[in-house]
Amino acid sequence: MKILHTADWHIGQLFHEYDRTYEHQQFLSWLIATLQTEEIDVLLVSGDIFDISNPSASSIKMFYSFLKNATKINPDIQIVITAGNHDSASRLEAPKPLLESSNVHIIGVVEKDVNGNIDYEKLLVPIYDDSKKVKAWCLAIPFLRMGDYPTLLNCANPYTEGVTALYKEAFEYVNLKKQDGQTIIAMGHLHTHHAEVSDLDKTERLIMGGVECIPASAFHEDIKYVALGHIHKAQRIGGQDHIRYSGSPLPMSFSEVNYKHQVIVFKLDKEISELKSIEIPVSVPLQRIPQAPQPLHEVIGLLENLSEPDDIKEPFPYLEVRILLEGPEPALRHKIETALMGKKVRLAKIDVKYPSSTQQVSEFITPEKLNELQPIDIFDKVYQQRYNSEIPDTILQLFQQVMQEINQTAE
Repeated sequence: MKILHTADWHIGQLFHEYDRTYEHQQFLSWLIATLQTEEIDVLLVSGDIFDISNPSASSIKMFYSFLKNATKINPDIQIVITAGNHDSASRLEAPKPLLESSNVHIIGVVEKDVNGNIDYEKLLVPIYDDSKKVKAWCLAIPFLRMGDYPTLLNCANPYTEGVTALYKEAFEYVNLKKQDGQTIIAMGHLHTHHAEVSDLDKTERLIMGGVECIPASAFHEDIKYVALGHIHKAQRIGGQDHIRYSGSPLPMSFSEVNYKHQVIVFKLDKEISELKSIEIPVSVPLQRIPQAPQPLHEVIGLLENLSEPDDIKEPFPYLEVRILLEGPEPALRHKIETALMGKKVRLAKIDVKYPSSTQQVSEFITPEKLNELQPIDIFDKVYQQRYNSEIPDTILQLFQQVMQEINQTAE
């Protein structure tokens, strides 16, 4: 039995306000072809199908078109999809009764009985072999929100220990159902200890102040493979090949300019074997000019002399311009756009850096001290903190003029 693991599609995402429909369609077309050429029996998608909880009609259509095409090309393929933190769990699950007739299983909601006990049966998906016998059991665990996982008394970290308890109880439940010759795999959309994160991962609002990390030990040693989502960088966890983030199929930030995106493929019998990653082609490249921030006049020269391949076609590459400034530059974007006029790139981001401050500790200002400061004193402190330089005379004169007009109006 051959399984493919992917996650974090984020269909409908905008990349610095640019629509990514073309990129997502290219990926899904590539995935359909890969499912066919690799003769995949089971597709695992570990959360964040969509970028927002209320996706557009076109995003929904793209997703269901993919499911239709995947099951049309291979009617026997089994697809297991879990909800991520960007998905609406109930919305994603809505067509579940219809899709299950096509061996497409979507798990978004953690259901409980009248006594508040988790219904683990509804988190289990049987995986069948060619003879329609259960070959494996999949613990299809979606992103867990507060109230989804067990509440433990007198614990140091309710989230970590609660989620760990859920995986423990889920394993114990399925282990009682498992028969000889059957194996167990699991899915999850969460943040594990020591996971390497990208720039975009850092912007995700971490639950409870960053204490939501789950240890690799939360997954029982008899779980043969753990298909994780949520972190956008592909990696193994805890030094173990069978606990994996597949990573996102599309670059999510310019920090991934040289990063290879991938899906994970492996064979499953009593153990996993032939585990490999397959690189996903990048349909729209990322460019950084320059590679490290440089003064504005040097960057303008680089942009004006930007060379492009003759065969480059739309959609053009995304461009991040990196600049080192000494102070404010009000016409910055206009100057950059002028230098890029006619170039086959799309300006996505201007990354501005200022000289590093030598001040190690910020000054603490009491309310009493703040009342004694004049507006120019506060402006001076803020300016020096941001730009690490004295206020230029032109800006100082302008500030004083504005303050004078405000005072006159107040009088």
